[in-house]
Amino acid sequence: MRAITYQPEFNIVVFSFLLHFVWEFVQAPTYAGMIEMNHWDGIKLCMSATFGDVGFALVAFGLTSLAARTRQWFLRPAAWQYLMYLGIGIGLTVGFEYYYTQVSLRWTYSELMPLVPPFGTGLSPLLQWLVVPTVVLWITRRQIVGIKVKETEQ
Repeated sequence: MRAITYQPEFNIVVFSFLLHFVWEFVQAPTYAGMIEMNHWDGIKLCMSATFGDVGFALVAFGLTSLAARTRQWFLRPAAWQYLMYLGIGIGLTVGFEYYYTQVSLRWTYSELMPLVPPFGTGLSPLLQWLVVPTVVLWITRRQIVGIKVKETEQ
């Protein structure tokens, strides 16, 4: 069995967690009440959102892998694979943001958050799902290719 570091899902989880966690803290002022929130409660909320983002990344990666018929599609992604991966993540983000801000009212945006029509999704979560997954795929590709290169050098 190959080392876990060869598995794209492992890398997607690790790098998604690290980058989404940072993004959640940076965008905190764009959510109402986050600045005034108790420090530990803010960490727990950002951690919870990060776990959701990691879940979105795994779903997007898995569905794209099924459509591509390979888990290695990220090594040389076709445009449709890259767009499918991002599109699934953005679709999940829009759906969950709409549910939590409009239906369950679990959170609201502050006046600092620009809204994107037609669902009133915040700009920051949309940018998050354009920037972070792109960087995650790039780092994952470099990580896995780097491991293979090191093994051939030994």
